Amino acid sequence: MDLGTVIGIVLIMALLLGAMAMGVGVGAYIDIPSVLIVVGGSIGALMISFKPAQMKAFTKIFMIAIKPPEEDVAALIKKLVEFATKARKDGILALESEVNNEENLFLKKGLSMAIDGSEPDTIRELLEIEMDQTSTRHKINGSIFNQWAGLAGAMGMVGTLIGLVAMLLNMADPSAIGPSMAVALLTTMYGAIIGNVFGTPIYNILSIRNDEETLVKEMILAGIMSIQSGDAPRVLEAKLLSYLAPNQRVSQFE
Repeated sequence: MDLGTVIGIVLIMALLLGAMAMGVGVGAYIDIPSVLIVVGGSIGALMISFKPAQMKAFTKIFMIAIKPPEEDVAALIKKLVEFATKARKDGILALESEVNNEENLFLKKGLSMAIDGSEPDTIRELLEIEMDQTSTRHKINGSIFNQWAGLAGAMGMVGTLIGLVAMLLNMADPSAIGPSMAVALLTTMYGAIIGNVFGTPIYNILSIRNDEETLVKEMILAGIMSIQSGDAPRVLEAKLLSYLAPNQRVSQFE
């Protein structure tokens, strides 16, 4: 679980609710018409903007930000070095049993093609296509939250205009001014909260997750190409460690 994302969301909501409670009370900031305009309106606009299948995955995409799939990069590098050692000693065909039990599907696909005797250019092309398409899907899924941030803010402004029009039409009735003003102000607040707590931050962390996944796949691809070309395990490890930050590079041969 990504504690940073969870703690950040909880902290923001706790501070906001605490500030409201210390003022006039949280209840004063709850307005059903404003919720309908901002939440209902923005979600409806999202349904227009994206395919139904993408909207069905909304919760699943959100959970990736909270609990992303984790890849032990150090263990992955160690595994690739072991594969290279065995392939250099016994030939690449000796990896077939290990590859059949491999859980990382990207690694399994690439090494399987190498074992089957596919040309290096073919392996690289197919894996790069898969990487690009996967990254594109992730970007589209993440853009749902970026779009939500903008739409929630826009619906907040729509609600503000609705509230102001209602207020101006009922200036003669003092009792109607308060509810209309509440709609005008609270819709803007709801839109800002959705956009700046859930929309843009979730989009940003999903973009980071996508970049991290792509980097790991690029490292795996480099490892597969190195194994197929018969590079020495030390050379392969040096290539793979170059994908990590300097303070994360720990060699097995030192």
